[in-house]
Amino acid sequence: MEALRLKSGSRATPLPVSPRTLGARMLGPWVLLAVRCGLLLGAGLWVCVQAQTTAPAAIAQPEGASKIVQNPGWHFQKQAVAAANPLATEAGYAMLAAGGSAVDAAIAVQMVLTLVEPQSSGIGGGAFLMHFDGKNVQAYDGRETAPAQAGPDLFLATDGTPMAMKQAIVGGRAVGVPGALRMLAMAHAAHGKLPWAFLFAPAIGLARDGFAVSPRLAALLAAETALQKDPVAAAYFYDPQGRSWPAGHLLRNPELGAVLQRIAIQGPDALMTGEVAQAMVQSVRQHPSNPGLLQLSDLASYRPLLREALCTAYTVAPKTYRLCGMPPPSSGMLTIASILGTLDFTPAASLPLVSGRPGADWLHLYSEAARLAFADRAAYVADPAFTPAPAGDWLSLVQPAYLQARAAAIAPHGPVMPQVQAGRPGAPQEPLGWAPMAEQTEHGTSHISVLDRWGHALAMTTTIEDAFGARLMVNRGKGLAGGFLLNNQLTDFSFSPEGADGKPVANRVQAGKRPRSSMAPTLVFDADSGALQLSGGSPGGAFIIHFTAKTLYGVLRWGLSPQAAIDLPNFANMEGTTFLEKGRFAPATAAALQARGHQVLEIPLTSGLQVIARTPSGWAGGADGRREGVVLGD
Repeated sequence: MEALRLKSGSRATPLPVSPRTLGARMLGPWVLLAVRCGLLLGAGLWVCVQAQTTAPAAIAQPEGASKIVQNPGWHFQKQAVAAANPLATEAGYAMLAAGGSAVDAAIAVQMVLTLVEPQSSGIGGGAFLMHFDGKNVQAYDGRETAPAQAGPDLFLATDGTPMAMKQAIVGGRAVGVPGALRMLAMAHAAHGKLPWAFLFAPAIGLARDGFAVSPRLAALLAAETALQKDPVAAAYFYDPQGRSWPAGHLLRNPELGAVLQRIAIQGPDALMTGEVAQAMVQSVRQHPSNPGLLQLSDLASYRPLLREALCTAYTVAPKTYRLCGMPPPSSGMLTIASILGTLDFTPAASLPLVSGRPGADWLHLYSEAARLAFADRAAYVADPAFTPAPAGDWLSLVQPAYLQARAAAIAPHGPVMPQVQAGRPGAPQEPLGWAPMAEQTEHGTSHISVLDRWGHALAMTTTIEDAFGARLMVNRGKGLAGGFLLNNQLTDFSFSPEGADGKPVANRVQAGKRPRSSMAPTLVFDADSGALQLSGGSPGGAFIIHFTAKTLYGVLRWGLSPQAAIDLPNFANMEGTTFLEKGRFAPATAAALQARGHQVLEIPLTSGLQVIARTPSGWAGGADGRREGVVLGD
């Protein structure tokens, strides 16, 4: 695995060898691993008989900022993978080079991300996956669920008031039933080409042999204050003096390697039942200050869902695109489609970039459209198994006539709308049956986009929620260092189960329910030919919606390359404040927005966008220089 370790810092420039050569070099160590561990090719199983050894001893955002680099953008002819860490990208590309599918590559990427980007995603969390098989679009739901013992009062203090977010995050209370692994197994059964076990080889090898701590992981560990309170995590991420490991430190995780070997042999049941499941439940229920409700039966009974993709038309004359994303419980595609559709009924389309950046006139219109979309999101979007769609159809929230009526409230040149409330799609005379969910901090994720040689593609956004999740590291107690982190996904539910008027909040906690998400894995098609045009998405909590909308608008409306669209300054407006990426806009832009009545706050906005898009000569890839992603392909 030496070749992998040497490339852990390669980010800003193309790799010095061709992707095909890199794939061949990477597969070599994994084939050796197969020999050492006894790969049974006929059965597709890993049977490792070697002995295990222990390793040496402003506004809240999902993850803090770290070093920003300028990525070059990449170009390909037939296949590519974009992921948030070079080692993960290399693992995914090696699967493509070995004849694997987009799903095969995504599974290899996710397992490596569990190891090298533990703050963002992993087998202890959930994911949404959009897949295109050349004809059909499918939406795979691996979102976490609330334990059977959870109820609407989960995040209420003894006096009946909502708990503080930080109090809820750390510990077992907010841990949901992880769904990413079972969802990936479902997608692999339908679309995988390589043996399930083979996909785990990169992560197993890296866990055993070690990987270099990346600059971003080192920076987040140095700023972290709660992770040290978990004995397993403290022993793994910090030295005996309590100092976090620096960038470049060789970190081994033999416990995770052993767990991944079991999963490679037994499938997802190795995680969701047996000793690993028992270790998860013990970590959650025996937390000393904030225990949770997870049970073995919750893990054993979890099932991923195959949903109908939520697709809407988006016209940039003379071309019409088809934007496809996850339906609820994700609010991502609905809210993006609402924002973009509302902008079409304003002068926004006639406004170009100003000195390479969105200007104040356009940002005013975008912020107002976003406020309208987020008001609908707060009122309506929740797990559809518990909350019916307004007017019987989620697409009622993005119908052109409805959005045109909503856009009429926007003054093109200001001032800002004084108050924004949810609309009434379908039956405007009926009173709203739900109380709007109060604004809450949402947390972090990672995004993966893949295109394979058959033209099949996926976009997958994956998460353990807050940076380092619940700060609980699962370890079976076999004497091996490390493990994997658990999510704190239940904090995406409304802490208050009802509004001031006594009406229930649609996204309140309920047993077995999936919390509302902002994740927005997106596939874009030419509406006339059906040809795939783009795969993309981003981490970033509720900011995901804006990061992804910005990039779609940049590519589809402003005609930018994926990398140039990603590199545009970030901006957002959830429920009133207009956020601008710190240091990226001229002072006159903020002043012009304030003159219209906007409350403007300039902060770091740490997106992690990954995009693969069609060009006249092939495919182009872009990765966000605000994090550590790269794109590889051929």
